[in-house]
Parts: sequence; C-alpha cells; structure tokens
Amino acid sequence: MRSDLYLRFPGGLKRALTLSYDDGVIEDVRLIGILRAHGIKGTFNLNSGLFSPEGTTGDNGKHRRLTLTELKALHAEGDMEIASHGATHPLLETLPGSLAIREILGDREKLEQDFGRIVRGFVYPYGSRNEETAEIVKASGLVYARKTKSTQQFGLPENWLEWQPTCHHKDPALMELVGKFLEDSRSLRPKLFYLWGHSYEYAQDNNWDVIETFAGRIGRRDDVWYATNIEIYDYVTAFRRLVYSADGTKVYNPSAMTVWIETLEGGMFELPGGKTTEIRL
Repeated sequence: MRSDLYLRFPGGLKRALTLSYDDGVIEDVRLIGILRAHGIKGTFNLNSGLFSPEGTTGDNGKHRRLTLTELKALHAEGDMEIASHGATHPLLETLPGSLAIREILGDREKLEQDFGRIVRGFVYPYGSRNEETAEIVKASGLVYARKTKSTQQFGLPENWLEWQPTCHHKDPALMELVGKFLEDSRSLRPKLFYLWGHSYEYAQDNNWDVIETFAGRIGRRDDVWYATNIEIYDYVTAFRRLVYSADGTKVYNPSAMTVWIETLEGGMFELPGGKTTEIRL
C-alpha cells in the first residue's frame, strides 16, 4: 500500500489564497476595503524611507504614498501583513553591501518601530536581486522574499527567498486561472493562488472592476484558506518540520500550530502542535 502524505491547509482545506501589494500608496485604502469586504487577506510591502510627510492629503493625481499616520490607521486592525520593500526602493544589486544592509535591515527595523509588530517578509524592489542581496535578506532575519515573475501555477515555494507569484492582476488569464484554481481536480497536491500588483495601477488603468470581480469570485468561500504571506510561510514550514516514525504510523508536530495532512487513501488527520498523533495509512 502506498503511503503518500499531502499538506492540507487549516481545517483540512486544499486551497489557499494570498495577495501582495507594493509601495504603500493611497489606493491601498480602497483595495483593503475591497479585500476586507470579501474576507480576503494580504501583505502590504512598505518603504519606510518614502512615507509622505505628515499633513499631506489627497492624491493629487499622482498616486501618492501614505503618511505614517495614515498607514497606522489603515493597518490598525492587524489583519493584513506589513512587509519590507527596501527603505527607499533601490535597485539593490547596484549598491555596495553596506548600503544594501541599511536598505534591508534598516527598513525592517524602522517598520517594526513604526508599527509595533515583527516584520519577517520582504519584496525585492523591481523584483530584482543577486546572491549577495538574498544573503543580506536572510541575515536580516527576513524569512521569505517575493519576486515578480509569474508562474501561472499554484505550487508552494521550495526556496522562500525566490518566491514567485501565480500572476499579476493585469494578467489576461487572471479569471481563467481563478477557474482552474477553483475547479475540482483529481490532483492531491495543495493549491496556492498568489496574486500581486500595485493598487495605484487600478486607478491608473481605471479598472477597479478587475479586483472587484476577482474578489467576488474567489472570496468568502468555505473551501479556500485566506492568508497573508507570512501565514503561508509559517504553516508550510510547520508541515515540513513534521517528524514521522519509521513505519509512518505516528507523526510528531514540533511546532505550536495545528497542521493538517491527508493520506493517499483519503484519510484526513489533524496534528495538534507539540503532540504525537497516530495515523492510519
């Protein structure tokens, strides 16, 4: 008998959705309102050195960046993740290492001070990086880093410092991909839909209907887990840390969170944190 084991998201779900939006601009207010209305969560990637001066109002038609006070109010509920995007959004690989460290580690430290939360995620400015940049990200205590090249797939990342999204919201195949994501499939592999972009693009292109339609189709479903980037990282990492007995009939979960798995034969198992669970293959 085969003994394949598959990750399942919280509650035994097979599908998860996460979003990632960059730069902390005024259009984030409308976008987050849409996401909250549809029960969707996401990650917002900020540049701590580029906040608008306090007292700045309106958008002046320039998709302005929010002030720190506005950002604190927008993220007060704590349902959306705040991640680092480089203090001043530079092309990091053009900088000497010392300046890249300031941009990455310095941004993390400033965001943590400003928002009173631990920042663990990163997005490469312009989606560009080199080996030294990735090493600095890792050494700065940031556990994942997103790039910008779309995969049009729903797989989980193997290298968290090379996390590629499913697609940008401008992708002509967006709703086709939503259909594929939601369709019943014989595949036992879990599915992660990762959407990214900049909220100012909706205003720039006058197409807020794109995210409204997307959210209306994919939001508030009982077969999808809605999570931030860091929640996806933490859960998948907990799954990958599971310890199995030699015969595969017992599983120890060393993490603090409950993890779900499913066997090839269709057995679903809930594995509480810090406990050993007996499973039937």
